Amino acid sequence: MTVHFKQVAIIGVGLIGGSLGMILRRKGLADQVVGVGRRVENLKTAVELGAIDRYVADPKEGVRGADLVILATPVDTYDRHLKEWAGCLSPGAIVSDVGSVKGTLVEQSEASMPAGVHFVGAHPIAGKEKTGVAAGTDQLFKGARCILTPTSKTDAQALERVRVLWQETGSVVLTMDPHLHDQILGAVSHLPHVAAFALITALADLRDREIPPLDLAAHSGGGLRDTTRIAASSPEMWRDIFLWNRDNVVHFIDVYQQALQNLKLVIQAGDAAGIEKALERAKGEREKLNPRPPVSA
Repeated sequence: MTVHFKQVAIIGVGLIGGSLGMILRRKGLADQVVGVGRRVENLKTAVELGAIDRYVADPKEGVRGADLVILATPVDTYDRHLKEWAGCLSPGAIVSDVGSVKGTLVEQSEASMPAGVHFVGAHPIAGKEKTGVAAGTDQLFKGARCILTPTSKTDAQALERVRVLWQETGSVVLTMDPHLHDQILGAVSHLPHVAAFALITALADLRDREIPPLDLAAHSGGGLRDTTRIAASSPEMWRDIFLWNRDNVVHFIDVYQQALQNLKLVIQAGDAAGIEKALERAKGEREKLNPRPPVSA
C-alpha cells in the first residue's frame, strides 16, 4: 500500500515536524505541506530547508482543506489547538500527533474530533536534545521506532494510512495501548530525562555551595556529557510530558530513589562485594540494550 495526501498541515514546525515535512516533500507523499507556528523566522527557515511549501499565521487557514494534520507542539497545547480549528476540518481528514505522552491525551483528542474526522495517536521515538527545524533531517526516523496508539474508536483506514506514512519515513512501526505506552515510555524515556535534569542541577548546586566555587565544567569529560546530554532538551516540552504522565513519572522516581539509596548504603558501608554486585547487575542490564544505528546528517 502506498500513501499520498493532498495537503498536510504541520502544527509546530520544529525538529520532529520539520523532519517529517522534509520526508513528505522529498518522497512526494503530499501535494502541499503547510506549516503553522509561532515564530515567523523559524517558518521561513523551514521553507528554505525544504520542510514545508508555505506557511500561514492562522491555524484555521492552515488546516482548511488538509486531509492530514500533524500536531507537533507541546502536548499541553493539544486541547487548545483542537478547540480552535478542529471544526474547520472536512469529513475524512486525519489528525495525528508526535507527542511523547498518550493515555488520557489520546482519549481527549478523540473526543474533540468533529463527525467524520479521525484521530490517530503516534509517537516517533527519534528526538534529539537540539530543537528547531534547523536541526531537522530527512534521515531522523530511519531505523527508529514509531508507536501508534489506537483505541477502540480509531478508524481502521486512518490507522493504516498513518502506519504507512511512518513506514515511509524509515521507522519501525508498532502499535500499543495508549496507557501502556505511558507506563513503558515513562520508565525508559521520561525517567532518564528526570535523572539527567536532576544530575546537572545537583552538580550546579555542588559547584555553587563550595567556597571557593568548584570549577567543574573545566574538568568534565565524556562521562558527564553522555550522562547529561538530554538535559539540554526543551524545558517547555518536558514540563508538559512530566505533567501529563505525572503518576507514572512520580512512581518511577520512587523506584529510582530506592536504587540510589541502595547504592549509597553499600558505598557508605565500604562493602566492596556489595558495590561490585550492584555494578555488575547494572552493567549486565546496560549490555542488554540494543543500540540504535547512528543518524546520518
